[in-house]
Amino acid sequence: MAKRNNEHLSISDALKEFVETNKLEKGLDKVNVADAWAKLMGNGVNNYTTSINLDRETLYVQLSSSVLREELSYGKQKIINMLNEDLGKEIIKKLILR
Repeated sequence: MAKRNNEHLSISDALKEFVETNKLEKGLDKVNVADAWAKLMGNGVNNYTTSINLDRETLYVQLSSSVLREELSYGKQKIINMLNEDLGKEIIKKLILR
């Protein structure tokens, strides 16, 4: 049974505590990275993106266009920086385009 706190908590604090105690942060990071990719890269890139997978600190992105993959490979570090900035913390250290 969960412990009951007598002090008043804001909803954001209660959710943060829930995420930390149940170790859900890695799963939420995976969802947040996929959302950030979709938002930052736009419809043009999203149409050719078939899968996004975050494993430890490496983001694997499957693309259906070899031309787009080559084009994005020139700006990998910029993409990593943009995604980390959007997420508010450094989650991604390496980007692999497939």
